[in-house]
Amino acid sequence: MKALCQTSIYLEKSLRVILPEAEGNNVSPEFAATAADNLKSLGFGLSATLLERLACLREEQVAEWYDRILPILKEMVGAHHKFKPFYPNFPKQVKEASEAELYFNAITHYFGFLLSDALDDPNLVVLPSYEKEARPLLKEFQQLRWIELGSEENFDSIFTRLASSNGSLSARDQEILAWFAEHRDVDNLVPDKIPQKETLALLVSILPDPSCLQSAIKTATDVLRIAVAMSQGDISLAQTTKFCNFSKAERRFLLSALENVGETRTEDMLRWKGRWLRLGERLHPGDFKHRYPKALESFDVLRNKEPVKTFNRRVEDAVSKGDAAGSIRLLKQRPGDFARRLDHALRSHRDQGAIVDAFLQVANKVSTPVLLQLWHHFENRNGVRSRAFFPKGNAAKVQFDDSPLPDLPEELTAQVASGTRQVLVERFKELPQLGKVFLAKELEDLIVPFSQRSASRTLRSIARGSKFKLPEGETLRFFCWWKNIPKGSEWDRRVDIDLSVSLFKSNWELHGDISYYNLRQGDCYHSGDITSAPQGACEFVDINLQSVLTMGARYAVMSVLSFTGQPFLALPECFGGWMMRAEPNSGEVFEARTVQDKIDITAASKACVPVIVDAETRQIYWADLGLKSLSQINNASKNSVGFSQIGKAIVGIRKPALYDLLSMHAEARGEVVEQAEEADTRFQLRDSNTNLFDPSIILSEFLA
Repeated sequence: MKALCQTSIYLEKSLRVILPEAEGNNVSPEFAATAADNLKSLGFGLSATLLERLACLREEQVAEWYDRILPILKEMVGAHHKFKPFYPNFPKQVKEASEAELYFNAITHYFGFLLSDALDDPNLVVLPSYEKEARPLLKEFQQLRWIELGSEENFDSIFTRLASSNGSLSARDQEILAWFAEHRDVDNLVPDKIPQKETLALLVSILPDPSCLQSAIKTATDVLRIAVAMSQGDISLAQTTKFCNFSKAERRFLLSALENVGETRTEDMLRWKGRWLRLGERLHPGDFKHRYPKALESFDVLRNKEPVKTFNRRVEDAVSKGDAAGSIRLLKQRPGDFARRLDHALRSHRDQGAIVDAFLQVANKVSTPVLLQLWHHFENRNGVRSRAFFPKGNAAKVQFDDSPLPDLPEELTAQVASGTRQVLVERFKELPQLGKVFLAKELEDLIVPFSQRSASRTLRSIARGSKFKLPEGETLRFFCWWKNIPKGSEWDRRVDIDLSVSLFKSNWELHGDISYYNLRQGDCYHSGDITSAPQGACEFVDINLQSVLTMGARYAVMSVLSFTGQPFLALPECFGGWMMRAEPNSGEVFEARTVQDKIDITAASKACVPVIVDAETRQIYWADLGLKSLSQINNASKNSVGFSQIGKAIVGIRKPALYDLLSMHAEARGEVVEQAEEADTRFQLRDSNTNLFDPSIILSEFLA
């Protein structure tokens, strides 16, 4: 993966580029048109404004610009490597080969990897020798991704949006923030409000002068996150961190922040007692006992195990005693906790009306993401029999709770839902007006991206559970590419990554797999199993939608598995994706212009499910989830139960949709119209005023 630069960040986040102003009359319209035409082979087009500016530049300027953006665009769609599948004339070759030919080639190849292991030579790869046949040109029409002309000011706004996002950021977005802190003057780009505590901790750790953020540090947990960020740890606090040796200045900064967080200091520290005790060993608060006496006192409480009755304990006592008035009095002090505990409080007390009234009195103090999720919960609460959860942390995994919630009276849940929605609408009225607003129904299928913490780097940033209508065509072509780990690494040996597609019936009963051990089933084909990638290797799977239905299946679950046991994060590069092909044997096996989505697979897991396809409804669901494989043989068959659970969770997910959120904004800030042509503001997947595939825009401008 190439190092970040201004051009790569701007293209990745906004599909924009910056060009110099034209000088003189030495224009090159034909040269610019040629560059634009070449980029179409990657699936990118140049907007009229950008093409007009390019045409006014000198030829050498256009050439320099083209050479700069070409490798970035290639990497975005996966075309920066050569794709040489096991069977070069896939899928026709696999379809027509005899069972004996497929078996002989596989056995010969596997003998080669046994010899490779015995000789400790991962470069020894035995592949069948086939001449690549001429293929018909790709004639399918493809929608282009349009690149726009940008500006320095607009580029700098990326930093401000990320910093003001009201949700956790992906690892990639955190890298972008760090790039800005190192390469740009960000003093005037830091927003007045940083709502996400993880982002605050990151910024304090990377800004040259973090003193401007000291007033934003409100709790002891904020201080703990900052210490974790300084130690390069997990700022979500899902995993423990080995704290670094802080400088004296850093110790003073952390203890000063802890001294000034308020009276809940000790209680907050007790929530993470073990980590604070370890951090105290690095901070040595006794060295500053006269300067920071309150911080030292809190550490003494933790060390001496002095009893402290916490807020949560007081609430639990009130609930256990059936003291509704006591519960209300306590919870109103912390509206965010009230929102998270509201369902439990309503199930635990008889005076439900008083609890709802009390909550709605303080609901305007609850953050927008929590309030939106609370609205959706009560809007759809009764009748839900199972729920899926995505645990906090950097590992993208899913957990299930099959125990149904006891029903609450419909009028009660309706009161909570309508009340919270009204609070949101009133809040959004304070934002700039949108004028006439068009809302596309397709946004009902896109999930609000509340958290991007464990999201992978992708061509389009999509929230888990979002779904899209498939383009025209009957065949989906899944692909993956990977490379062996260099010598000297902990995982220094050959790397065997397996691309598979598991087929499930409507009830999520396994129907079969298209994988290295089953290269064809119906009109679905695997390109052949490659077990080592010294120079890089690839695999493909073609899934014909009608064939899936004819075989009695419905869902196709794409999986990428590390057969040799290395976690994906140990690989120098591993990515996958999918494309739609109307004529599978036309064009190259890998055609960049047909790539719909590409995902960098960098998780700590050894199994990944990028997408799930519903052949019956012709929809594709975004999953981007890892799976802990418990079997020594890490293949699709051994993971079928986990795949079915992920499939049920993603297909049945219940989360607020972008349509829900944007309709509230439209009600508060504009007038909804039925035709896009009449609108001042258009919310739709294409030709939208807002890049709906940039989570930072949603998190900073619509979830503020």
